[in-house]
Amino acid sequence: MRETRILEFKETITNTFLKTVSAFSNYDGGTIYFGIDDEGNIKGLPDVKQACLDIENKINDSISPQPNYMLEIQNNNRTIKLTVQSGLQKPYLYKSKAYKRNDTATIEVDTLELSRLILEGKNIRFEELPCEDQDLSFEILQHKLKECIQIEIFNRDTLKTLNLYSDGNGYNNAAGLLADRNHFPGIDIVKFGENISVIQKRAIFENISILEAYEKAVDMYRDYYQYEVIQGADRKKMEKIPEAAFREAIANALIHRVWDVEAQIRVLMFDDKIEIISPGGLPAGITEEEYLSGKLSILRNRNLANVFYRLGFVEIFGTGITRIKQLYEGKLILPEFVVSENTITIVLPILENALNLTEDERVIYKILSKTMPKPISEIEPYVPFGKSKVTKILKEMVKKGVVIVEGKGRGTKYRIN
Repeated sequence: MRETRILEFKETITNTFLKTVSAFSNYDGGTIYFGIDDEGNIKGLPDVKQACLDIENKINDSISPQPNYMLEIQNNNRTIKLTVQSGLQKPYLYKSKAYKRNDTATIEVDTLELSRLILEGKNIRFEELPCEDQDLSFEILQHKLKECIQIEIFNRDTLKTLNLYSDGNGYNNAAGLLADRNHFPGIDIVKFGENISVIQKRAIFENISILEAYEKAVDMYRDYYQYEVIQGADRKKMEKIPEAAFREAIANALIHRVWDVEAQIRVLMFDDKIEIISPGGLPAGITEEEYLSGKLSILRNRNLANVFYRLGFVEIFGTGITRIKQLYEGKLILPEFVVSENTITIVLPILENALNLTEDERVIYKILSKTMPKPISEIEPYVPFGKSKVTKILKEMVKKGVVIVEGKGRGTKYRIN
């Protein structure tokens, strides 16, 4: 057993554990074991009953407001288990400071994080705070409401219904984000060429309505990942990457990101994939497993989500990840979802049918897509044909630009372009 973000060991009882009590109360909760050293070895406490009293008194006297915790004596009266629950009255302060866990360490939160904890404790979201700019116009929102759901009358009552305006506070930050002009960051899109040193196009959509930024991002996607094929008298639209998946990913990035940091949503467009990087990790109360499974969705910006839902851009019940996965069902390369403390990244790979691969080429493509560069000797055991045919197929795939050759002679390896 080792220390983690939600587990800490204390061989003795000193005041340092109170910082961790603050951290657990402010975020996802956690457990502290007393009488166990940093390596997880049981050392025991001389008087566990007195130790329980000492721990209880220290918490009650030093943490404000009162956290929710439980003490248990374990291991034949040798150790104490302190379980701390995530609290509702955030921030929980020790010596007038709030703390959080950073991997296995406990650190003081910065000013921005403290502001977030204060708002969370009051059940207020950043998007619900009054907007700095109260001179706002909403022509784009008005047009979208008329186009998508046939709302003909647009006035202040409409904005109140959408929870974008109140008589007491005026326009909130959600209204600012939807306004025609604002002071918020937006979307930074880069289309790369054959490598990251070659930039074919860069576009930054900021200080405009996020509805407009959303549409501009979709337009740029269409420039590079959609094309038409003429079949007789008909034109057929083809997609290298599903538009529905891209729309879902961009919409989710806009309505689930944190907006109190000056960071753009980054969209990196490559020939074989698109990466959408959204500022802000998962909201409190949801695990990575729950997020990826689609079993639970917590709205960070519920007013924005409500508008996007009404316009038909998203499903409000948090089915975005599930819908993206369904669009790639049965494909050789599946989308990736990478969660870190401060970002969420969605990777949308190109559909293999856009590569015009034969059935034999698809077999090799699938093998190469799952591994690092491979020599022919490591491909051959996994295909139903011999070395000479593997070599021939790889040469054709290199001609198509699907596969790249690395090295020479016996060191020759192949990888997906």
